[in-house]
Amino acid sequence: MRRKFNMAETSVAKLLLAADFAAKKHSGQKRKDGFEAYINHPIEVANLLANVGEVTDEDTLIAALLHDTLEDTDTTADELINLFGERVYNYVAEVTDDKTLPREQRKELQIRHAPHLSAAAKQIKLADKISNIQDIMNNPPRNWSNERRLEYLDWAKKVVEGLRGVNKKLEDYFDKLASEAEMRIKNTG
Repeated sequence: MRRKFNMAETSVAKLLLAADFAAKKHSGQKRKDGFEAYINHPIEVANLLANVGEVTDEDTLIAALLHDTLEDTDTTADELINLFGERVYNYVAEVTDDKTLPREQRKELQIRHAPHLSAAAKQIKLADKISNIQDIMNNPPRNWSNERRLEYLDWAKKVVEGLRGVNKKLEDYFDKLASEAEMRIKNTG
């Protein structure tokens, strides 16, 4: 499905192509709670960007829909470049962890790399952390203790510190959510 868009075509068509692509690539995958379809996560990230962060840049929203395709599916760089362009691919690549590295090293690299991401990638990463915190608060991963949930929250805060200054609305939303999540998790223990 190689599709080039001309200037007269709407952003909606490109966004729908990205949503369709991501849905097919993430088909059969579940979130860490074991129940929710994985595709709900990239859709939520794009929705947070558009409706909380008021992001209107088409490539940023498309990259949000695709942000986990390189990391968690068999998607190739060439596929993303051919279908969505180098700019979208670059944003996705910026937020992609190297799964060949141990989890703790990947987490440390996210903290170190956060301040150096492009503005678009920072916003995607920020919305991603918001979505993940909403999940650990409302639909926690199976077998995660409250202690592990709080550890994730503390780590996410460290990542977000390096993303600050890019979108105040998303940052304020994150801060409010993180505070609520911490209180709720501590009160369920």
